[in-house]
Amino acid sequence: MSTPGSGPRPARPAGLGAYVTVTAAYWAFMLSDGALRMLALLHFHEEGFTATQLAWLFLLYEVAGIVTNLSAGWLAARFGLTRTLYAGLGLQIVALALLARMDPGWGVTASVAYVMGVQGLSGVAKDLSKMSSKSAVKLLAPEGALFGWVAALTGSKNAVKGLGFGLGALLLGVLGFEGALWAMAGVLAAILAGCAALMPPGLPRGSAKAKFREVFSKDPNVNRLSLARVFLFAARDAWFVVGVPVWFASALSDGTPEGAREAFFITGGFMSAWVIAYGAVQAAAPKLLRAKARGLAEVSGLAWGWAAGLAAVLAPMAAAAVVFGEGAGFAVPLALGLMGFGAVFAVNSSLHSYLILAFSSAGRVTMDVGFYYMSNAAGRLLGTVASGVSYQLGGLAGCLGCAALLAGLSALAARRLRAGDSAVG
Repeated sequence: MSTPGSGPRPARPAGLGAYVTVTAAYWAFMLSDGALRMLALLHFHEEGFTATQLAWLFLLYEVAGIVTNLSAGWLAARFGLTRTLYAGLGLQIVALALLARMDPGWGVTASVAYVMGVQGLSGVAKDLSKMSSKSAVKLLAPEGALFGWVAALTGSKNAVKGLGFGLGALLLGVLGFEGALWAMAGVLAAILAGCAALMPPGLPRGSAKAKFREVFSKDPNVNRLSLARVFLFAARDAWFVVGVPVWFASALSDGTPEGAREAFFITGGFMSAWVIAYGAVQAAAPKLLRAKARGLAEVSGLAWGWAAGLAAVLAPMAAAAVVFGEGAGFAVPLALGLMGFGAVFAVNSSLHSYLILAFSSAGRVTMDVGFYYMSNAAGRLLGTVASGVSYQLGGLAGCLGCAALLAGLSALAARRLRAGDSAVG
């Protein structure tokens, strides 16, 4: 009963409990994912791996994402979203434990092959968790709240992943490689057990009628948006995966063990701050775009211009790296420029995450989201390869220039999005 003058309490949205639990599970996963990424990158850089070898470590992670997302939508439709979410968390625990068992005495070839395999398993885990969480938003969000709910999930997830980057660098310095991995596996196992025990009702259980052939979308907007997503994430990962972290770790170290450790903390701290800030902007994207005052047709028309803005940020940065050199003095201008890139990229990413759900019908949401995130993984794969190769061949300037080109291709792909071409659900 409400008190006099207070008015009735607003009704709690149906499915809110399931949304909160799914979000918490996704946060836990992304914290471990960010930490694992930074742990592997800095540890194997310290072991003497080249930029191209470091890129190889993450290739199977991205390939696994393509294959997983292609089938994850069908798996969720067939077996239910809770099962695919739990499977993602469980596989990540296995991946952490396997990496902790790696023998330091192995040669470079054996080490690269083993880490690639473990990262591939982690890639399967990540995309099962992501598809489950993003699909749940479409099914649980109240009418009119979709952009806000998906922006909150996506933004908070990336802020947590950013914390993971910092956590990974910290754990590497404090517990060492193996100790950090076992600690993360133990915490994630406890969270999985808690989610399995406490998950409220609200998510669909799946249907035996789901057919694998339905994974491939016939909606022109889903396909156009997916192509734009390929190049969008390739533009980010072309500098993010190998080039910039390795450049910071090399440029800021004086060659001593203490100097290397300090460079690790600075590199991990910057990558962490970048992803946290990026996540904050993602969460604010509906307000920044004034989405409530615009229809879907107008919002979808914004996608190409924001992608073109990424190229406009990156191209001058690449030119500056050529003109002013790539010594440690360039670290601050580079960091500021990448923060600007992050703000524009965050709006792009949040806008895309909303549009794929808006363009999907409720009956096809897991299929369309799985197909779309398959394209996301393909973009990360392209960006991972580009990051190692462009940095190896052209240094920081080549890395940033490659990213600018990929951002321009994303803008071209998004140019033809038309809300009226979809049967929006």
